[in-house]
Amino acid sequence: MGLPVNIKDLINGNTIEWERLEYKKGWNPEDVIHSMCAFANDLHNWGGGYIIVGIAEENGQAKLPPEGINENRLDDIQGEIINLSNRMSPSYFPIVQPIVFQEKHILVLWCPAGDNRPYSAPSTLGKGAIKQQFVRIGSRSIIARDENHRRLQELASRIPFDDRVNQQATINDLNLGLIQAYLQEIKSDLYAESINMPFKELCRTMHIAKGPNENLLPVNVGLLFFTENPDKFFPRTWIELVWHKGTSSRKFSEFYFKGALHKQLREVLSFLRTNIIAEQVVKQPDKAEANRFYNFPYDAVEEALSNAVYHKGYELSSPIEIQVWPDKIEILSYPSPMPPVDSNTLSTKRRIVAREYRNRRIGDFLKELHLTEGRGTGFPTIYDSMADNGSPKPIFETDDKSYVLVTLPVHKNTSRSNLVSDYVNAEESYQAAPLKFNNLDDIITFCSRASDQVSDQVSDQVSDQVGKLLLFHFGRYISSIINIVSQDPVSSSDILSRIGLTKHTTNKNKYLTPLVKIGWIEYTIPENPKNRNQKYKLTDSGRVLLKLIK
Repeated sequence: MGLPVNIKDLINGNTIEWERLEYKKGWNPEDVIHSMCAFANDLHNWGGGYIIVGIAEENGQAKLPPEGINENRLDDIQGEIINLSNRMSPSYFPIVQPIVFQEKHILVLWCPAGDNRPYSAPSTLGKGAIKQQFVRIGSRSIIARDENHRRLQELASRIPFDDRVNQQATINDLNLGLIQAYLQEIKSDLYAESINMPFKELCRTMHIAKGPNENLLPVNVGLLFFTENPDKFFPRTWIELVWHKGTSSRKFSEFYFKGALHKQLREVLSFLRTNIIAEQVVKQPDKAEANRFYNFPYDAVEEALSNAVYHKGYELSSPIEIQVWPDKIEILSYPSPMPPVDSNTLSTKRRIVAREYRNRRIGDFLKELHLTEGRGTGFPTIYDSMADNGSPKPIFETDDKSYVLVTLPVHKNTSRSNLVSDYVNAEESYQAAPLKFNNLDDIITFCSRASDQVSDQVSDQVSDQVGKLLLFHFGRYISSIINIVSQDPVSSSDILSRIGLTKHTTNKNKYLTPLVKIGWIEYTIPENPKNRNQKYKLTDSGRVLLKLIK
C-alpha cells in the first residue's frame, strides 16, 4: 500500500527532519521494534517517524545507492513486522510499503504517533525480556528514564489538537477531490491507488480518520486540509488582511482568505506578491548599475506567514491577521509559542529550535507541499532575507500567553510618498477591476489579447491585470484547473471532482466553458464537444498562463 508522502523526497531528507528518519542497512528486528516504540511514543510531538530498511546511514544521511533487500525476504520481513507489532504494549501497527528505489528493493515503515501512549517494547527479543518504554532523542531510540520518563507519562492522555478525532463531523465531510489533488501534487504513489481504493480505507491510510468502520470519524487535520470550509468546524479559521491606504487607520480595505489551509495560505501569498511586494530601482550617479531592492522581501513574508499557519492554535476562534501599512507588514497569530520559547527567546535568538510542536500533523502536510521547512530554519530565513534585501531587522513579540506578532519593516530607502501613492492606486485598481468588464465577452476579449501579448518576458502590467481578473471572475479554482490539465487530458467530471465541486452542468459552464472560449484549455474532440469521451487539455496560451499563476 502506498504512503501519503513523496518517497524520493523522504529518502533524500527533503521533507522530514533527520531525527524522524532511521536508515537500516539490513533487517534488524530488535532495533526496529525499539524505533517503532520510540516513534509511537512521540515524546516531542513530532508526528512519529519513518524506518527505511535496505539503505545504510552515513552521518545522518542516506548512503546511496541503496544496499537493498533480497526480494525473496520481503514477505517474511513483513510477517515479522506484524509479530513485532503484537509484542508491543499496547499493540501498535506501522504502515509498511515495499518499493523499488534505484533498482533495489527496500521497505519503508511509517510509524505515526500513537493514540495510546505510553508504548513499551521488549528490551531484547530473547525469552524473559523486560518491556521498556523507548523514546527518540536525536537520531537514537533509547529507554525513557528520569526526566524523559516523567514527560512521557504526562503525555499519556494528551493528543495534539490537530490529531484528535472530531466528534462533530462525519467521514463524508472529507472531500475526495481535495485529497486526490494533494496526493497528485506531492507525487505520492498512493494517488494511483486512491482511484480504486474504498474511501474509508484511503482516509485510514492517510491517518485523517480514526475509529471502527461503523463509526469512522475524521481527525481535525483532515478537516483543515480536505474540506472546502474548515471554518464550519473551527470558527474563524481563515486569514484576514487589512490594507491601509496611508499612515492613518481611517482608510483601509479588508480581505478574507478562506478554504483549506494550504489553499488560503497560497492565495494570500499570491495577493501579497501581486499587490503589495514591489521592486524598487534607484539609479546611482557614480555607478552604471542601479541599486535594486524590494519594499518587503517575499521570502521573509512567505516564511513569517507560513509559520503563523503552522503554529496557530486552531481550537481558538481567532483568525490570523495581517496588517499592511506603508512602512511595515504585521502578522498576528494566536496563541504564544510552545515552551520553552518565550518573549526573551523570540527577541534575542536568531535561530530557535523548538523541541515540541503544537501541530505535528499540520506541519507534515505543509512540508510535503513545500510550504514550510520545519527544521528550525524559519527564523534564519526571515533574518537572512531581510538582511540580503538591505531591510531593517524583523521584530518578534509575544506576551508569553496569548499571541505572536511579527513585524517586517519596509526597506529604509523606499519612498514613503511613492509607496502610499502606489498602494492607493493599486488598491483602487484592484477594487475597480471587475467593473471594467460589462459581460463575459469583454473578459474573453481582454484575456485573449493578454495571452497573445505574454511571452517569456511578461510585462508586469499584463501579469497584474490577468491576476486580478482571474481572482475576481474565476475564483480560486483557476490555478487548480490549469494545473490538472497541464500534464494529460482530463474529463470534465474528473476536473470538477479534483477541485472539490459536484459533477454538475452548472459548474462545468461556470468554470470550464469560459476557459475554452478564452483559449486556455481546449477539447480533445473539438468537432464534437458533447462526445462522451470528451476531455480537456492545455493550449499554448494556457501554458503561458501556467507560468503566470505558479
